[in-house]
Amino acid sequence: MVRSAESIDEGSTENGSAGDASRPRHSGRPRDDALDEAIILATRDRLVRDGYSNMTIGDIAADAKVTRPTLYRRWKNKFDLVVDALDYGFLKQAEMYTLDLSQFEPRDALVEAVRRLDPAYYNPDAMVLMGNFTGESLRTPELLEILRKHGVDPRVALLKTVLAQLQKRRSVRSDIDVDTIANMCFGSYFAAFYRGEQATDIPERLVAVLWPCIAAKAATQPRGVRGGSGRATKRRAADDVIG
Repeated sequence: MVRSAESIDEGSTENGSAGDASRPRHSGRPRDDALDEAIILATRDRLVRDGYSNMTIGDIAADAKVTRPTLYRRWKNKFDLVVDALDYGFLKQAEMYTLDLSQFEPRDALVEAVRRLDPAYYNPDAMVLMGNFTGESLRTPELLEILRKHGVDPRVALLKTVLAQLQKRRSVRSDIDVDTIANMCFGSYFAAFYRGEQATDIPERLVAVLWPCIAAKAATQPRGVRGGSGRATKRRAADDVIG
């Protein structure tokens, strides 16, 4: 991930001043992956509890049970540390952005895609983090941009891809507004969060409303139901092929 910390002058050692950028690196000692992870996890925890502006390098070091020099040998400032802490989570959830439709019926595939759209699908603290980064958008807009690029766009893209694939399978109408549907589904999780509602049943409830409106005619007919004959039957068959 490209960092832009060099353009951020936070004015203190805690927040990553120019002095931190010139801090000498010690290259002779090999990195300890377990120590690195402890610092990253402590950083992620402080992001949730304190937010970016209020979290300090000293608190992170204390939580990770390391010294400040140990931390500064690895990251030159708070921004770089937070970027790596975010990367840690993004890499952990990368596999959730692919969906094998062959394992699902069309409607079930949409339910699963909406379920993975949930910001808290992987990280239960995601909503709090998103709120923190939105609050930081005037002071440190780079954080919100990182979140948008690596935490929001891939989720929305997954749902749009699933809808496009369902269109190719003629399970979903070809004239639907995919962007609006994706935005509506994504926004539903925020509405539930701010209203204090549980998000667990959002996928099923959303698709229950959406599916009758977006499904191709053949996909909306109840299974096993047959009716009519002659011209009416032929007309329905023709409509199914066109739809």
